[in-house]
Amino acid sequence: MTLYLIIKKREKFLFFKPLSPCGLKKSIVSLGASFIKLAQVLATRSDFFSEDYLKELKELHDKLPPMKESDFQKVFHDAFGEGDIFESFDKAPIASASIGQVHKAYLKNGTKTAVKLRRYGIQKQVKADIKIISFFNALFRPLFSTYTKNSIDAVISEFSKMIEKEVSFVSELHNLKSFSQVYQDCGIRFPVPYEDHCSDCAIVMSFEEGFRFDDKENLLKYNIDFRPLIRKLINFYTDQMLIEGYFHADPHPGNLLVSKEGELILLDFGMVKRVSNDTRVAIIELIKAAHEQNYELYISANKRLGTVAYEAPTAELAEFTSKMFAIFSDENLSSESMQKLAFDILSTTKDLPFKLPSEAIYILRTSAIIEGLGTTYIENFNGIKDILPILQENIPKALGSKNFTELIVDTAKDTPFFIQNVQKSVQKISKGEVGVIFSNDQIKWIAKEIKEYFRPLIQGFFLILASFFTLLYDGDLRSVALILFLIGTLRVYKGLTL
Repeated sequence: MTLYLIIKKREKFLFFKPLSPCGLKKSIVSLGASFIKLAQVLATRSDFFSEDYLKELKELHDKLPPMKESDFQKVFHDAFGEGDIFESFDKAPIASASIGQVHKAYLKNGTKTAVKLRRYGIQKQVKADIKIISFFNALFRPLFSTYTKNSIDAVISEFSKMIEKEVSFVSELHNLKSFSQVYQDCGIRFPVPYEDHCSDCAIVMSFEEGFRFDDKENLLKYNIDFRPLIRKLINFYTDQMLIEGYFHADPHPGNLLVSKEGELILLDFGMVKRVSNDTRVAIIELIKAAHEQNYELYISANKRLGTVAYEAPTAELAEFTSKMFAIFSDENLSSESMQKLAFDILSTTKDLPFKLPSEAIYILRTSAIIEGLGTTYIENFNGIKDILPILQENIPKALGSKNFTELIVDTAKDTPFFIQNVQKSVQKISKGEVGVIFSNDQIKWIAKEIKEYFRPLIQGFFLILASFFTLLYDGDLRSVALILFLIGTLRVYKGLTL
């Protein structure tokens, strides 16, 4: 209720008033790790929240209450025994997040390190959170439409899989090593792990000096221009999502540092995701259509991505999209005005078949965080007018753009295969062997339509059958049997006339 009232800029709803900034943060912390992860996205949205709320919500990134001393001792002993590998170890954490906390330490050889310890009992807590979320989803599932059910199921399923991986530091160590190798020439710095000292409950890595990405004071102090930083971050994520298909899905300010020299440093590799080739192609089409303001193509790309149902009305959604683009492209509108207009338009689309497939969840989450980071420094910063042009510049790179000579050579090489494919196609047509391949979305839509068509028929026949059994059971229940028969007949008639 608090989040709803704050985002909608309302003082109260009936007798309910929003929690105070501190009260909201405490409520989220009390709910546990899974809910903190979900709330971290909100902590970057300066276009939604006032400064007093943002100040408290930002602490969800790396300033949560640390482990109790007894829990710390258990985790430390499990990871390092008596701690003989360290010359010194600072027990007070320099950062404390939902899954783990980070300590400064020096190895015996004098190397300064950051030691990440997993919170004691976090695996059990995460499993309990997932069960609670799944229980309430099952409880309220009948109240939602088919599309909403599928979207909520996808969110819970994907979030559950990801957070269970995140509590395994062996998995995070593997992600860090792989990520550092794939993106070694990207111009972003990553920590270096000391594998001999790592385990499933602890990671020992190089200590990276820097301040948070949203630390305005230090950016100004060291004369660091924000715009090149955000451009570099967007370019980096373009490489991740459109070219390599391997991306860091948790770039919140606690995981993104800036050195005094203006270098970007990325931390925490618990949430790393692979993107399928089909999804990458759909995103490229989406960016291209958005840049060209071809809204019908934009909706088609969304259907390929899976965020819009296959049978959704393209023309109606294209009109909605053009209105949203017009709002967010207007330099003269304030962020509050943009937000109000966007919500007004969104309220008219509540019955349209939007979906949220599993692959899109973390892409949208990451996009929301990056856009939120932009709003920290640039008034009215948003994805359409500020991020889209940068993404469009990267499309040739994502498509593997080649010069004219290379294209001619590749075309010449492919010509024999093209002719061979044409011959095979003609032969199949002449033999009547041409088949039709349906996409998963088309199959789901057909299944839904068949189900909706047969439901009243089955219900009707069941009621008619029940009327006969009622008569056989007791002849005095003729009036009840007649009512059942009439209702059943009407249901069958309705089904046949659909």
